[in-house]
Formats: sequence, structure tokens, C-alpha cells
Amino acid sequence: MSDDDPTPSTETETGTGTGARPRTRIDTTKPHSARFWNYFVGGKDNYEVDREIGDHIKEIFPGLVDVAVTSRHFLGRAVRYLADEQGVRQFLDVGTGLPTADNTHEVAQRAAPDARIVYVDNDPIVLAHADALLAGTPEGRTVYLNADLYAPEAILEAAADTLDLSQPVALMILNTLGHVADHDQARDLVARLMAGLPSGSHLVISDSTATSEGMIAASEAYNASGAVPYYVRSIGEIAGFFDGLDLVDPGIVQVPEWRPDHRDPAAPASAVDAYCGVGRKP
Repeated sequence: MSDDDPTPSTETETGTGTGARPRTRIDTTKPHSARFWNYFVGGKDNYEVDREIGDHIKEIFPGLVDVAVTSRHFLGRAVRYLADEQGVRQFLDVGTGLPTADNTHEVAQRAAPDARIVYVDNDPIVLAHADALLAGTPEGRTVYLNADLYAPEAILEAAADTLDLSQPVALMILNTLGHVADHDQARDLVARLMAGLPSGSHLVISDSTATSEGMIAASEAYNASGAVPYYVRSIGEIAGFFDGLDLVDPGIVQVPEWRPDHRDPAAPASAVDAYCGVGRKP
């Protein structure tokens, strides 16, 4: 499912940074993707309604827990690769979700204390946790931007207050694009964000995929729960987000297979219905 809910909403609330937008109050009567995902990765920032649908989906498809956990480990490996091996010092994380262990800024600034990170989300729960996200290093900078995936130019404009967009940036969109129902629209949003970043920038994407009957059934159950729907895509559709970019080895693969690291727990024995990739802008 997802870290972010980029849907329109109704009440203005201003978060840390710029880019305030209309949004709803926290609704604890329906499951929510950020809280649901938080429950699956062992977090405590969720409500009974999120745990109920989470337990129901575990019965339908226990493998979704592996998707959540291995996707989190992929984030850490991708950020370490970019900071350590590619010298990237700027990260734009769209679809932040609720903070857990080893958030983007923690991994990046562990490798490069001067790294700058802009988190982007439009969720009231995430907004309430912004202070936790902002605890970065003195040498670097960590900012939370209250903004909407559907407004990529506004994201870039606001991010430019923190990031130097003439220098390479890593655009991270993890477990978020499934909220955009139309695949062509999702591709357009990604392309517009990448268009505002210079050569040498990277795109990092991971998402659940329609690669098993269990995952498809889990997606249908989640979407029937009253939560904002989340649509799983094919591997080819995930790959399409990287058109025009140079894919980093090993290409588009299941999330545990992207540059596995001994620091992560052992990969699940069975296939994981989530694929990922990292691409470099020529």
C-alpha cells in the first residue's frame, strides 16, 4: 500500500516549510494508508480501524507484511548507494509517510552529515509528526513540505528554498504512486518532477505489484475498506516510470534483490510482490 495519500481534501492547515494546501482533519473512522503501513512495519502510530483491516489483509495475504518490511530496507540501501557511491547530497522524498527507524534523512546524514533532505507529504498525521522528521544533523538540513503530489511544479518551487536544483537531487517516491489511479497520469507526475531536476539526478521508486493473486486480493480488500484506494501495477508499468533514464544495476527487480546488503535481515523465502528501481538522469 502506501506512505502517502495525495488526494484532495477540505480544510487548510499549515505545516513546517511552505506549500500549505486544503486538507481534512484526521479521520479515525476509516483506514488510512500511512497508518496502515505503519502498523505493518511495526509502528505505533495507528488506530484500531487500521489494525483491523491490517489483520484482515494478513489473513488474506500474509506476504504483504514482507512487502512493507523489505520496501523499508530498500529505502536504506538506495539512500546509502546514492550518498556513498554517487556522492548525492540532496534528497527530495515525496510521500514521506510516518517516521519510523532509518528515515531518509537519518540514512543520508549518517553517510554525509551535510546532506539536505526535503520531505513532502500532505497528510495530517504526518504533519503532526513533522518535528520528528526535522531532527537532522547540524551540518545538513531537513525540512518538511506540506504539499501535494498532484502539483509537481509547486513541490519543486518550494523545495528550491532548501535544495539547489542546479545540482543533482535524488527523487524518492516509495510506495506512493499506487494512489494515482491512472497510470498515464502517474507517469506524467513523475516526469514533471524529474524535468525540474538536473543531469546527474536520480529517481528511486518502489511499489506493490499485481504479480500474485494474493496481492491482487489484498489490494481489493483494502480498497473495499473505505480507505483511499491503492492500485497495484504490473512490472512493466513500474519500469515505465524510468523511461529516458539510465537504470542502475540490477535494473527493475523485486525489492529484496536490489543490491542486497548483509546489514538487512535475510530476504523472505518466497517472492515479494513489490518491485523497485533506481535510474539516473543523463
